[in-house]
Amino acid sequence: MSGAPKKAGGKGPGNGAGKPMSSGPPPREVRIIGGVWKRSKLPVLNHPGLRPSPDRVRETLFNWLGQDLSGWRCLDAFAGTGALGFEAASRGAASVQLVEREPRLARCLQESVDRLKAASTVQVAKADAFSWMARSAPQAWELVFLDPPFADQLFEKAVMTAVRLVVPDGFIYLEADRDIEAAALAEIGLTVTRHSKAGAVHFFLLQRSAVTPSVVPSADAPDATEAPEAAD
Repeated sequence: MSGAPKKAGGKGPGNGAGKPMSSGPPPREVRIIGGVWKRSKLPVLNHPGLRPSPDRVRETLFNWLGQDLSGWRCLDAFAGTGALGFEAASRGAASVQLVEREPRLARCLQESVDRLKAASTVQVAKADAFSWMARSAPQAWELVFLDPPFADQLFEKAVMTAVRLVVPDGFIYLEADRDIEAAALAEIGLTVTRHSKAGAVHFFLLQRSAVTPSVVPSADAPDATEAPEAAD
């Protein structure tokens, strides 16, 4: 994987765990915490289910990945505020695709792209994440971010849909409200390289095996047009 770290860094499970996260309303804005756009603000619209990844969760994630993502292609499939995708672009990613179904949020993402003058790197698609991923070419991304709405319990379907899009040795980042079974992930060629917990949020860095299993279970749950995409 061009430009990828030899192995995800960081201190492993428990990094940052045990500290309570605020249960109050989401912030009105979040800041990019690293790279060329460090301290740049991203608006957080008042939208049901919109739950931006907290600063310290993003900080832990990019400690795991390494701070320089030069040459990486990244997909933020449930973009929401775009915090994860913009962090990747700020740290050198060659291309970042943001996918968001909700029109207001997609417009806000495009405004952030324009404000940061990021159009050469960051693209916005107003689309259902599952439909968009189903149409996408396989093995096209070094890193896929998955932060689907917790209330809809889309974690397994999201991972199963995304796994074919990741290059061998590439990564999937997942946020969920519970732990996930390593054995089930191994069946579709994924290994949990890092896992931590911040308040009620579990977050995982999954790595795709260089040898893909001959049979990957089909993500044939009902189309996700029934579910909002406003988690990140």
